[in-house]
Amino acid sequence: MKNNQVRLNCGITMPVIGLGTYSFQNDRKTTQAAVHMALKMGYRHFDTAKIYGSEPALGSALTEAILDGKVEREDIFVTSKLWGSDHHDPVSGLKQTLKNMGMEHLDMYLVHWPVKLKPWACNPIPNEDEFEDLDLETTWAGMEKCLDLGLCRCIGVSNFSSRKIEQLLDFASVPPAVNQVEMHPMWRQTKLRGACGDHNIHVSAYSPLGGPGNSWGSTLVVDSPIIKSIALQRKATPAQVALRWGLSKGSSVIVKSFNPERMKENIGAVDLKLDDGDLMEIDRLEERKIMRGESLVNETTSPYRTLEDLWDDEI
Repeated sequence: MKNNQVRLNCGITMPVIGLGTYSFQNDRKTTQAAVHMALKMGYRHFDTAKIYGSEPALGSALTEAILDGKVEREDIFVTSKLWGSDHHDPVSGLKQTLKNMGMEHLDMYLVHWPVKLKPWACNPIPNEDEFEDLDLETTWAGMEKCLDLGLCRCIGVSNFSSRKIEQLLDFASVPPAVNQVEMHPMWRQTKLRGACGDHNIHVSAYSPLGGPGNSWGSTLVVDSPIIKSIALQRKATPAQVALRWGLSKGSSVIVKSFNPERMKENIGAVDLKLDDGDLMEIDRLEERKIMRGESLVNETTSPYRTLEDLWDDEI
């Protein structure tokens, strides 16, 4: 895993395979054990968010490993995300995250969604009366302040369409380093990757396997006959083929499994080789976005009346 890093526009490098820790169904002990296991296997990039509830578990597992001399803080890349309820004050939001994690700084802090909520709205699915008008310019100024204060080394966004990226760049003093979005062989994000590429913004893929273990996820990707047949030819697993496809597009992939065999399988995708024929076959698969964000859309209080508004017709 040593050289599998990507250099971001903010000047730092990020490992291309990250372990996601979104897991409402897992308790703190399960998450901590998974993080220790991941470190042993060579994972060095860990992804969390305030709304995942896993910041304390991730932070204490990493701190333990650092104190035990198993890993240096400089060798770990930690990402967390600003929830909608903290848009009014990103600095306080990040300070709370650091407190949750017992850490002095993050490597990457992302705006989780282009959605602003009332300060008390801390459920993953907001109520209708919890939405506020998004003022992205003020939010981003707060993100830039987090950077100035040394609370994080880089800032970025998540779930932003090409159009929202362009709007952000109109006033950003510091461009986002990353846009973390759903991306897998059946949701390839061709337009968005082009738009981000034009501005040297790295695209990081969440649900790179289609989120098969999540309540909202799907097994369409790993069950795809084309992916399975490429896996057979390459003596690999369908998951490895899907992850390698993402890596071959220059993206990083955030994999979410606490199962030791799967974790090992996922990190093994780095060594897989796919040829142009494989990639062309994958590019012919029918596309369908799985994580659609329905809960952030309504006809009364959300700034987004329809899913098309939320994704600017990239859906």
